[in-house]
Amino acid sequence: MNIVEDLKYNLKVRNNLTILIYINLIVFVLISALRVILFLVNGNPQSIISYIGVPAATESFYLKPWTIISYMFVHQGFIHLLFNLLFLYWFGKIFVQFLNQRQLLGLYLLGGLVGGALYIISFNAFPVFDEIRSVSIAIGASASVMAIIIAAATLVPNYNLYMLFFGQVRLKYIAIFVVLIDVLSIPTDNSGGHIAHIGGAIIGFIFILFYKKNIDITKWITAVLDFFRELFVPRKSIRVTHKKSKRTESDYEYNSRKKAEQKEIDSILEKIAKTGYKSLTEKEKEKLFKSSNKSN
Repeated sequence: MNIVEDLKYNLKVRNNLTILIYINLIVFVLISALRVILFLVNGNPQSIISYIGVPAATESFYLKPWTIISYMFVHQGFIHLLFNLLFLYWFGKIFVQFLNQRQLLGLYLLGGLVGGALYIISFNAFPVFDEIRSVSIAIGASASVMAIIIAAATLVPNYNLYMLFFGQVRLKYIAIFVVLIDVLSIPTDNSGGHIAHIGGAIIGFIFILFYKKNIDITKWITAVLDFFRELFVPRKSIRVTHKKSKRTESDYEYNSRKKAEQKEIDSILEKIAKTGYKSLTEKEKEKLFKSSNKSN
C-alpha cells in the first residue's frame, strides 16, 4: 500500500490520528520545497512563514486570520516536526483507547486555537514583549499535541508508559514535567512557543474536566467540520427501507443489560487508573476495545 492509498484508506475509516500526522508531514515537505525554489530564484524563503504562521501583532493577525489554524500544521525544522509527531503518535494512541477519533481531532484543533490565542494575548498584554511583538510569529503543532498529552494524563493519570532509560513512568509525572519545563522556559528566545504550549495544556485539562460531566467541549468543532464536509462531498442517494425490529428484550431488560455493561467498563477503567493498561486481561482489553468502537 503506497502513501496515497494509505491516506485514502485512513480518510475513509476516519483515522484522525494518522490523518493529522500525514497533514503535518505533507505541509512540511511542501514548505521545504517552496523554500528551495524561492532560494534559487533569489526570493526570501522566510516569506512563506509570514503567510501561514500566526503573528503576535494584532494588526497583522486581523489581515491574516486564517493563520490561527494554519500555524498548527507548520514546522520549519525536521527535529521540531519529528518530536511533535512522535508525541502526537504516542499520546494520541493512548487517547483513542479511551476516547474517540472525532474527539482527538477536535481537541487537536481546539488546543491549537487556545494556544495561539494565549500567545497573541500575552504578547499584547505584557510590556516585556513590546520590542519583538511586531516581528514575532508562532508555528508548530506543539500546543495541539500538548492538549492531547494533558488530556490523556488527566483521564488516566496512573497509566504506565515505558520510557528509555527510565522504564515505566506514569502519565501524570510526564505531564507535570512537560508543563513545568514550559513554564520555566518562558524567559527564553521561544517565549511565545512555551506560552502557546501552556494554552494547549490548559484546554486539555479543561476538556477532561467537562468530559467527566458528560460534556464534550470539542463538539462544536467537529460539527463545523461536518458542515464543510457535507458541502464538498456529494451525498449518495439513500433508499430508506423499514425492517421489523428484531429486539426481543423489554425496555427494563435492555436498560439493565446496558447498566451492567457500563458498570463493567467503569471497573476496567478504574483498574487501568490504578495499575496501568498492561494489567488488563485479554478479555478485559477486548471488552474495552468493543466499547470504544461503539462510541465512535
